[in-house]
Amino acid sequence: MSDFTSGFWNIYIVVLSLLGIIGCGVLLYSQSKVKVEPGAPADGTTGHVWDEDLTELNTPMPRWWMWLFYITIVFALAYLFLYPGLGTYQGKLGWKSTGQYEEELKKAEADYGPLFNKYLSQDIKTVAADPQANAIGQRLFLTYCAQCHGSDARGNKGFPNLTDKDWLYGGDPDIIKTTIMHGRNGIMPPMGAAVGSEKDIENVAHYVLSLSGSTSDPVKSVLGKAKFGACMACHGADAKGNQQLGAPNLTDKIWLYGGSADTIMETIRKGRNNTMPAFGDFLGESKVHVLSAYIWSLSNPQPQAPVK
Repeated sequence: MSDFTSGFWNIYIVVLSLLGIIGCGVLLYSQSKVKVEPGAPADGTTGHVWDEDLTELNTPMPRWWMWLFYITIVFALAYLFLYPGLGTYQGKLGWKSTGQYEEELKKAEADYGPLFNKYLSQDIKTVAADPQANAIGQRLFLTYCAQCHGSDARGNKGFPNLTDKDWLYGGDPDIIKTTIMHGRNGIMPPMGAAVGSEKDIENVAHYVLSLSGSTSDPVKSVLGKAKFGACMACHGADAKGNQQLGAPNLTDKIWLYGGSADTIMETIRKGRNNTMPAFGDFLGESKVHVLSAYIWSLSNPQPQAPVK
């Protein structure tokens, strides 16, 4: 990697950029003069004719067009002098995209910070009933959460539905906020070896299906019940899950990866690893507070307070 951080690459980029611009100028100048080749006709053409009467004229480009190109070259040189673009040269004005971004953040914080801080001082359920806060929370959700959970918040394979009341870690407002602030890392370890043979895995899959009243083989379900003991440490003896661990309830018909026997067998064999990224450092607590209120309201519709 030292080759890419040496001074050579800075010089290489500077030289290549300047030669490219200067080369354009030289090429443009070379095409601004009429060149009469030996033996060329004296009528101002090159002597090339196509389709019997289509003749190529031997004239330079229009002057206005050439001057536009020259202006473009001057603009490029001026731009590279004022702004970064030549290797590590920072530009006369010292402009940086990160600097502009930080300035925009400061302006946004000055404009909207007091509003978010007002909501931060309220409990999440109160914020959820505020129409303005709900609209802000929806915009935050569409910007940062919809990529995984969908614009309707109904999730997708591997990404939970946020509009029902089925929560892996609990659906209390403060727990939702903790999830957004710090993220989650849900791990289902591979259990194939613990369950036993491939036949045992199939039997357990059918037993799990039977817990929610889904279509299953009754004989395989009975045989799988004995092997389900390997799963009780997380899902519990009643298979209703454990929100402290993020272990899902297996007695309902809500499936994160699908509820077919083959999918359940794959989960038992290979396990699952799902990560919910942390947004606390990126968004800040005040924005997460409003976002949490919106997400909580999706499964707990609130009568909206009148706009003041």
